[in-house]
Amino acid sequence: MSNAIEIVIDPRPRDLGGFSVRRLLPYAKRRSVGPFVFFDHLGPASLPAGRGVSVRPHPHIGLATVTWLYSGALMHRDSLGTVQTIRPGEVNWMTAGKGITHSERTPPDVRAKGHMIEAIQTWVALPQDYAEQEPAFAHHAADSLPELNLPGAVGRLIAGEAFGERSPVEFPSGICQLSLEATGECLIETPDIPEACVHVVRGSAVVDGHVLGEAQMAVLHPGRRAMVQMQAGDRIMIAGGDPLDGPRLLDWNFVASSKDRLEKAVADWRESIERGFEGSWFTEPPGETSYIPYPGDAQPDPEDSPPD
Repeated sequence: MSNAIEIVIDPRPRDLGGFSVRRLLPYAKRRSVGPFVFFDHLGPASLPAGRGVSVRPHPHIGLATVTWLYSGALMHRDSLGTVQTIRPGEVNWMTAGKGITHSERTPPDVRAKGHMIEAIQTWVALPQDYAEQEPAFAHHAADSLPELNLPGAVGRLIAGEAFGERSPVEFPSGICQLSLEATGECLIETPDIPEACVHVVRGSAVVDGHVLGEAQMAVLHPGRRAMVQMQAGDRIMIAGGDPLDGPRLLDWNFVASSKDRLEKAVADWRESIERGFEGSWFTEPPGETSYIPYPGDAQPDPEDSPPD
């Protein structure tokens, strides 16, 4: 391995019926990079007319989520009452805090026509002092995010600071997430952040002399920077930030600093289902009547009832 790279992670594909998701984090030898505790690469996939993504309502605690689209569209609904479509270049930043429920579905007009979809979905663990904050949601239009114009590459700064720019996305500790695409042969140094990874979204990249193929991730040694070489059309995502302020445990969609808190989240979700989401810890997004049960629990009947 190179001097700058700590580990290279190969993607673990998962078939979701018609398209695949490639998981990078968490990984057995590297559970997180900065605050990032989850990193999925969805697609690219071509979905025929009538098919789309249908992620039923499910809960989160202790984290913030972002889905960065390269193609396609998703309709986000959450228990705060939010109904917001996200398209390439935009950011839906959902902070779960003490608990939120949300769904992600292909909008009806996009589903009817058929479409391509490709996205990176990440979760970032909230600092412990913010883990039980009230849930929140913020939408950021594409033109509100800093455009990155580097020698031989262009992109967007999704969160944090890099290359002299600052994103409007708010997060209570140091974070950096950006997407870059090479317009020609280029050599770029990674931002100066405590922990960082480089993920190849499309094509390949040479990171500190090590060749990465599509969907591979190079995690850098803490505090180290690396030179990234790309050719025209190659696309990468860089993510990282301050190290976590303590260990994090993951159970299904829950992130917490203790096993007790995870067990409470599971119990709260089960009780919310039993109560029909009335007067319960978790509630339903607008128009939604279905849900995803905790793994191993009984499925609802019918399993899905998408909003009109």
